[in-house]
Amino acid sequence: MAYPIEKKLVVGISSNALFDLRKEDKIFEKKGLDAYRKYQVDHKGDILPTGVVFPFIKRFLHINDIYTDEQPVEVVLLSRNSPETGVRIFNSIREHNLNITRAAFMSGGSAVSYIPAFNISLFLAINKNDVEEAISSNLPAGRILQTEVHDDVTSELRVAFDFDGVIANDEAEKIYKDKGIQEYHKYEKEHSNEELKTGPLADFFTRLAFFQKLETKKEQKDKEYKRILKTAIITARNAPAHERAINTLNKWGVTVDEMFLLGGIDKSRILKTMKPHLYFDDQMIHLDSNTLNNIPLVHIPFGIANEK
Repeated sequence: MAYPIEKKLVVGISSNALFDLRKEDKIFEKKGLDAYRKYQVDHKGDILPTGVVFPFIKRFLHINDIYTDEQPVEVVLLSRNSPETGVRIFNSIREHNLNITRAAFMSGGSAVSYIPAFNISLFLAINKNDVEEAISSNLPAGRILQTEVHDDVTSELRVAFDFDGVIANDEAEKIYKDKGIQEYHKYEKEHSNEELKTGPLADFFTRLAFFQKLETKKEQKDKEYKRILKTAIITARNAPAHERAINTLNKWGVTVDEMFLLGGIDKSRILKTMKPHLYFDDQMIHLDSNTLNNIPLVHIPFGIANEK
């Protein structure tokens, strides 16, 4: 039996994160809403090119092809388009063979307030204001940076996370910023057995970890089965601050495939090798699209790292 939406891992996504709508967005900016609407309606049969997040969404929905009875994941479209201009979006969804059936078309408004109604654990959008609105309302969201992404032929889904300010809260970052590296290490060592509070993407991360447990069971039953999901944490933490991060994950009852404790080494060295389909970080200094080309980058505008 398929899961009800309350039990599913649900990702919400904006139209221009899933598809490349830069041409259409320029029409809106230069000629206004009426011209944009007319263009979309006149071109409703023209299939849109894929956007930055398309490779992730394609593989994420592939989880349902593996767990056919449960259908445990879902993608919901949260769009600023109107219903009539949204016809082209759904024509493109159908043409690209994506099983997306639920949507909210807001006719220019924000759909952020509807994130809880759809049980969304992660909302991905290019619109900076929408993402900041969600984060300020304690809702899980990330801003997609507009980069050129070329999909590969593999079916494996690779997702990488920064730790502090993304999976966990920014308690440790505050200590580091206010008191420096030595006091930070001292504080984290003294509190190593205390789990950190959750960050914006804790629910999404822990639900992904649940699928890894399902994959472990599937591997045990079927020796020919190849895992489709890989998760990684890429953090500036190193010893002795690593212990609190690991203890936090243990107390949450979750595991991660790969964990990189870099202690200040440039994260791009790991990301270029791993080539994740999404990388989440709360600090823009780690999200340089010129250095990290062909990697979908997601900014989490949360906490002390983003105070103005």
